[in-house]
Amino acid sequence: MLSKGLCLQHDLLTQSHLISTIIFVSGICTLLQVLFGVRLPIIQGGTLTFLTPTLAMLSLPNWKCPAWTNNATLVNASSPEFIQVWQTRMREVQGTIIVTSCFQIFVGFSGLIGFLMRFIGPLTIAPTITLVVLPLFESAGDMAGQHWGIAFLTTFFIVLFSQYLKHVAVPLPSYQRGKKSHFSPVYLFQIFPVLLGLSLSWLLCYVLTVTSVLPAAPSAYGHLARTDSRGDVLSQAPWFRLPYPGQWGTPTVSLAGIFGILAGVISSMLESVGDYYACARLCGAPPPPEHAISRGIGVEGIGCLLAGAWGTGSGTTSYSENVGALGITKVGSRMVIIAGACAMLLSGILGKVGAMLASIPIPVIGGMFLVMFGVIAAVGISSLQYTDMNSSRNIFIFGFSLFAGLTIPSWANKNSALLKTGIIQLDQVILVLLTTGMFVGGLLGFILDNTIPGTQEERGLLAWKQSHKGGMESSQLISKVYDLPFGIGTRYCNVSWFRYLPACPTKLSCDKRMDELKASRQKTSVEACLERNSEVGADTPISTNWC
Repeated sequence: MLSKGLCLQHDLLTQSHLISTIIFVSGICTLLQVLFGVRLPIIQGGTLTFLTPTLAMLSLPNWKCPAWTNNATLVNASSPEFIQVWQTRMREVQGTIIVTSCFQIFVGFSGLIGFLMRFIGPLTIAPTITLVVLPLFESAGDMAGQHWGIAFLTTFFIVLFSQYLKHVAVPLPSYQRGKKSHFSPVYLFQIFPVLLGLSLSWLLCYVLTVTSVLPAAPSAYGHLARTDSRGDVLSQAPWFRLPYPGQWGTPTVSLAGIFGILAGVISSMLESVGDYYACARLCGAPPPPEHAISRGIGVEGIGCLLAGAWGTGSGTTSYSENVGALGITKVGSRMVIIAGACAMLLSGILGKVGAMLASIPIPVIGGMFLVMFGVIAAVGISSLQYTDMNSSRNIFIFGFSLFAGLTIPSWANKNSALLKTGIIQLDQVILVLLTTGMFVGGLLGFILDNTIPGTQEERGLLAWKQSHKGGMESSQLISKVYDLPFGIGTRYCNVSWFRYLPACPTKLSCDKRMDELKASRQKTSVEACLERNSEVGADTPISTNWC
């Protein structure tokens, strides 16, 4: 999606390097998040929330690609002129991400995320998340339209595996000490619907290419569905390539891009907070305390900083897909995620892995986008479940914010000359902000939701907080799950001024410890009483509603 804005649509080798870089950086960020961040088993990866503002920034007149870069016959990927064209744009994206990541680091480690959540509710989140992908419908349609048959087949496979066959278990051989070799049921279709769908469609494209069913002429409809139309990158890519910071040159910064991507940063933070609570619930862990959430957001900011330094073209965030996989596999171990992060580091170094992903036929990717973008849009709309949608107030706020987030950017793109003030830097800022749908819709939703009178229940804030509220878990359990490793929390957070940092675990006072101890003893006595009653056959039930 980003390659067109970077003028790289005809340079598959560089695309493969970018893919390897984002995989490598995602491995680093996952290790940092699991070890020092929120400390939940959650994967970090590239975020779509940065895509829309980045494309808006690259669509400015001074960053539009030269016409000759759109013609494959005129592009020489090794020429200094072409390298200068795409690397200047990449360096601009890098610098913007680095600067905006500092804001996320500050919000996280300062504890401001808790303050912001008081004013940001479902009516702000719903249009913001939905407008991340709705403006991309044209790009997804163009990719799928290269061969609608292959695109629809990919969509069919993904829907079949994820919706119709998700409860079908496949017996696979496994080994355990007690049972030795045996077959265990594994829900493969539910765990890998996208991977299986892509693989089958890719295999079909290969068969149709070998049998010459798909046209060989580059100008013919369906040519881009051939596996050899993008397959040369596999032979060109090196086996080993180590990504490093500054590999595309020294990053540059512009004011216009910073304001646009800030909207993506805020959206990413809000989505990640929800992912933390969902991940803790599926893992059987207590809800994350404020210090863990602050560290998690701060570490995600560090991840975006690293992504900008390495030059991935995007930031990083927590993967909601990984949270869903936890509920399916029932595996919530940090060590599994750490092993996965190491696998990502290795895959990022192997150049052939990125080349293989870059060689996926365009219609196959388009079919995947039809499903993926639709699901992301629905996730944004699902935030409205916490609000009272029988309220005309809420219907107006969401409907107006969503429609304005589509209308205003479309008008601004077509009438950019009317927005000129005579100050170049100000013109760029205004144009990027007004052409970023998620910023327009999110800002309108935020202003209207906080200014139009409405009760906390009507706005969905009570249900939103209740869904993220934990039970009466002991401080020892919370400390075991969320405290910093290697004795860092004990060694540094107990220092007189360190303990006031929002990212440091808070120690319970003596009174709170005594109350917790009494509650624990009361629970133990109730359990013992229940056990005695069961032994003597007592029929009188004992109420344990407070437990």
